[in-house]
Amino acid sequence: MNFDLEPEHELLRETVRRFAVERIAPVAEELDRAKRFPYEIVSELGELGLMGMTIPEQYGGAGTDTLSYAICIEELTRIDSSVAITVAAHHSLGTLPIYLFGNEEQKGRWLPDLASGKKLAAFGLTEAGAGSDAGATRTTARLEDGQWVIDGSKIFITNAGTDITSCVTITALTGGGEISNLIVPNGTPGYSISAPMQKLGWRASDTRELAFGLAQGCFDLAFRYAQEREQFGKPIGQFQSVSEKLVDMATEIEAARLLVYRAAWEKDQGRPFAQTAAMAKLYSGELSHRVASDALQIHGGYGFMDEYPISRLYRDQKILEIGEGTNEVQRMVIAKHLGLG
Repeated sequence: MNFDLEPEHELLRETVRRFAVERIAPVAEELDRAKRFPYEIVSELGELGLMGMTIPEQYGGAGTDTLSYAICIEELTRIDSSVAITVAAHHSLGTLPIYLFGNEEQKGRWLPDLASGKKLAAFGLTEAGAGSDAGATRTTARLEDGQWVIDGSKIFITNAGTDITSCVTITALTGGGEISNLIVPNGTPGYSISAPMQKLGWRASDTRELAFGLAQGCFDLAFRYAQEREQFGKPIGQFQSVSEKLVDMATEIEAARLLVYRAAWEKDQGRPFAQTAAMAKLYSGELSHRVASDALQIHGGYGFMDEYPISRLYRDQKILEIGEGTNEVQRMVIAKHLGLG
């Protein structure tokens, strides 16, 4: 087996990493502190072709494979999770359903602006009583005089209320109790959007109620700090207790990365990938918890101060074990694939 990335993947990694370091890192703390949506950065990401990576070129996307997309999100997340989730929610949750399941009229209407990053999309699944259990959806939609009438509300929806949000794709119960997806344009009469929600982390991303690669970054910060911070006459990274933490981090991060890449590869090959994807999300989510905690511990008291970016990454981490299927749900999915459920 060849685990080396293709040259185009390495070039993409370097391009996104340079952008993240040069453009996102210098403003990440200010964006988080001000809870300000990064419009300028999103525009530049669109110009780089990163807002619609796996959407075919005929619809305005870049036409890349899933592995390229995974690499992009990893490199953004290691610097700022708010920017990463803005891209991921827009692409995977808001835009891809239109490409995968929409008709040609819908694709022609929505995809060019979404895939280019001129506009943002959101996905409305979560409700007060439905999230990981998507089957518990209570929002309904009925067809009246050729128009869909929707009753219900959604909560915790990323990208729903920015100035450039175009639409939200929601789940709703339609005829026969089936769950369907409907595209709801922003500005639709009767469709109201709450004020931005106050969050522990991801504070520069847009999360609302509708009436919808972090471990590596922690390691990088901890490794750099362990080389710079001296105690008892030498860098703290030379102490066994600290070096062992860094070694464990590096080992587990590499294992998680390979799981993620395998899931992306399986999808690109047209193979079943649900089990691997669930394993990758479960493992990387729990890994990021351990790494963020140990990385902050290595920073000592400074890790508790907002002036050090590790505090922001520590706050951002927890949602990785909750959003898009909790750890408990991932274990249920894996158990089913193993024949245990």
